[in-house]
Amino acid sequence: MPAKKLKFEDAMGRLQEITARLEEGEPPLEEAMALFEEGAKLSALCYNTLDRAEQKVRELTVLPGEAGGHE
Repeated sequence: MPAKKLKFEDAMGRLQEITARLEEGEPPLEEAMALFEEGAKLSALCYNTLDRAEQKVRELTVLPGEAGGHE
């Protein structure tokens, strides 16, 4: 399944699986590199999802008169 179609929770779960696999021992170099690459993509996906959520929360919690940053 392409990373962009994963839900945040699924991506985090897979990232945890990858981390555990890499930490449990020493997989062959090719497998380790493939896992690392997949993990990097999942990490970016999760970061971007959280960043968008944070921006949305900020938009929803701006009080009238705060929009321009004037105090």
